[in-house]
Amino acid sequence: MPTFTTKKPNKGKAEDGVLYLDHLEPPASGQRFVFDDHRDAPRGFGFRITQAGGRAFILQYVADGKQRRKTIGDYPTWTLEAARNEARELVQRISRGDDPLEEKRRRRAEPLLQEVALDWLAKHASGLRSESTIRALVNKDMIPAIGDLKITDVRRRDVIDLVEAKAETAPRSAAQLLIYVRKILTYAADREYIPANPAADLKPDSIHVVGKRKPLSPTVRKRVLDPDEIRSFWHNVERAEFFKLTALALKLVLVTGQRPGEVTGMHESEIDGRWWTIPASRRGKTETTQRVFLTDTAMKLLNEARAEIHRLAKRRNVPWAGHIFEARPGQPITNHAVARAVSRSRDLLGIKDDATWGHWTPHDLRRTMRTGLSACRIRPDIAEIAIGHVIGGIRATYDQHDYSDEIRAALEAWDRRLMAIVEGRDPDSIPSDNVVQIGARA
Repeated sequence: MPTFTTKKPNKGKAEDGVLYLDHLEPPASGQRFVFDDHRDAPRGFGFRITQAGGRAFILQYVADGKQRRKTIGDYPTWTLEAARNEARELVQRISRGDDPLEEKRRRRAEPLLQEVALDWLAKHASGLRSESTIRALVNKDMIPAIGDLKITDVRRRDVIDLVEAKAETAPRSAAQLLIYVRKILTYAADREYIPANPAADLKPDSIHVVGKRKPLSPTVRKRVLDPDEIRSFWHNVERAEFFKLTALALKLVLVTGQRPGEVTGMHESEIDGRWWTIPASRRGKTETTQRVFLTDTAMKLLNEARAEIHRLAKRRNVPWAGHIFEARPGQPITNHAVARAVSRSRDLLGIKDDATWGHWTPHDLRRTMRTGLSACRIRPDIAEIAIGHVIGGIRATYDQHDYSDEIRAALEAWDRRLMAIVEGRDPDSIPSDNVVQIGARA
């Protein structure tokens, strides 16, 4: 059997036993399978191409006396190296008695949080005097935010984020929301969908302040990535079991310092040359537009994302709706999907467990970038403007300068520092005199 490569030969043919995946011809009907005999490939690792031209890496194995075939991932979203690595890990699991396909079936059978919630509403809220209030909190707040999570994926942090978001505008309702979410999760635990309620001891008293908000967390989070974590993240995120667009979006959060939700919701219409304008409608916390300069690294990531989205649109035969980081036609990737992807790939990304804050989250990439701006000697007010924080008070009334030059200089300085870290060079050796001078003129 031939080994695989993605190299493009002149005539698209196999040479010396090497098979060129880019040039495999689709079969006249059905599917065609080719298996790899490379020394690094486990037995059963192969490649599938369909009549329609779909290409994917697969692993064929035997479990309980039955031959099974698992799809590892689509090509070229999955690289050959990543697919081989994944196949080796799957073979190790199979040798221990696991069956990846059976686990996948069980996973599919697990209910979503919204399914459990609707079941709970029908059995425990119907007929109550407060039924309309309960249903409004569950249907309008909980389900849109985290209802698409598998019930086994719901974490304490998901509940905290949900309740804190509600507390921004309605502290009393946030406390009620927490009560009903806890009841739903207890209902799930009683029916053995989950081993225990992750929010069982979460109390609403710390947010129950009329007209004001107190966070559920006792202290302000301060987690940032150290240089080793930045390097590990940058080099491994596209090798992890990630949707490629999710990996690119996470990188763009670190490069631009904007909120993960603002990045994943990026639309082609918001980009004008080197500038990305985030409309106020997508910035719930500040209700102002934000202009972000796109550095060379940011532009490279965007171009990779565009190429991937066009490939997916062509394959799906569905017109592109303009979202740069699209999860499915017309729908951008969600915050929760990005957070779950990071949590699932902690080991491969080299994420450390900080003694105080634990592992890093997507929002910590934004905090890391802001900390990096200070390391670049960017003036604090310019750094705040660059990441989208609003400068209030009388200055906001009288200072109408748009700070475009300063924002550009700040983001370019961070780009240089970030790339030095990624490449293993000393980031403090990067010149920053030009940045300091611009800040001084401002």
